[in-house]
Amino acid sequence: MRSVLIAAVIALAISILFTPIAIRMLQRRGFGQEIRVDGPEHHITKKGTPTMGGAVIVLATVVGYFGAYLFLIGEDGRGPTASGLLLIYLFVGLGVVGFLDDYISIRNQRNLGLNKTAKLVGQLVIGVSFAVLALQFRNANGLTPGSTVLSFVRDIAPLTLGTVGFVAFALLLISAFSNAVNFTDGLDGLASGASVMVFGSYLIVSFWQFGHDCARLAEPGCYSVRDALDITLISAAAMGACFGFLWWNASPARIIMGDTGSLSLGGLMAGLAILTRTELLLVVLGGLFVVVAMSVTIQIVVFRVGGGRRIFRMAPIHHHFELAGWTENTVVVRFWIVTGMAVAFGLGLFYADWLSLAELE
Repeated sequence: MRSVLIAAVIALAISILFTPIAIRMLQRRGFGQEIRVDGPEHHITKKGTPTMGGAVIVLATVVGYFGAYLFLIGEDGRGPTASGLLLIYLFVGLGVVGFLDDYISIRNQRNLGLNKTAKLVGQLVIGVSFAVLALQFRNANGLTPGSTVLSFVRDIAPLTLGTVGFVAFALLLISAFSNAVNFTDGLDGLASGASVMVFGSYLIVSFWQFGHDCARLAEPGCYSVRDALDITLISAAAMGACFGFLWWNASPARIIMGDTGSLSLGGLMAGLAILTRTELLLVVLGGLFVVVAMSVTIQIVVFRVGGGRRIFRMAPIHHHFELAGWTENTVVVRFWIVTGMAVAFGLGLFYADWLSLAELE
């Protein structure tokens, strides 16, 4: 437990202390956010706000994870595990894709970075390689980081995807959530605040799995998850990093995470779901991100099929509420409340499953 707290505190400290330094560096280089010309009018005032702040979140999370291991090594001689390193690879890899997107957008002075094909290829390479590697590194108990069995709160035994099916599903989940967080990152503090809650929920899920590991204590309701403690450390570090960044990203935002942060955070959420065997539960825990992504999809489909008709005044859906008269802060706080309810409901489902099985003992 001490190492989990250390990971969160290190990441929080780095994020909250280094973000002002990043703000000054980005301002000196003129790395400011470009704004959609068709967006709400008051967003024009955000033009030039330093972007690519997600790099601080990535740095803080990585340092928090490895920093905590300095204490773990002293306790039991272990080093980082396959699961932990795979999550770091996915997190940093998508962060690099997002960084390139942000940099090109700034260089061209337009709210358009990498073209759709280039971004898709980047996500494809990182996502597929992560999924393939997740089925390797079998430990002494026969567990690999990932599982070819589809999961909700744990593996659903009859629903086996097979290797190809697992890779395809993992890629879909990673791409969907990295883009969903990207869509959500349109208001000050919205994506970073919601991410704090989702990573906090995965801290609870993975630590509970660590405490009820079948390899250590075979009991009804136990979990067969490889390296649950490592997953807890990364969840704690990511939560702390997002908390620290939120200090500067809350309205009025001094810095924006950009695609560097949103793509990496969304990909990490998907990676945590895959390695904790809670893939479909992520749809509940990250319900806000799902709704935002669906609003974009629905708007596009209706517009193309319905001859230019629109369901929302503007997509993603948070801009619809802004144009309906809600203030930005009202939208953000209410969407945080929605995230809190989704996380509470998801954790309730997770615990109810364990409780129902534990009562069989």
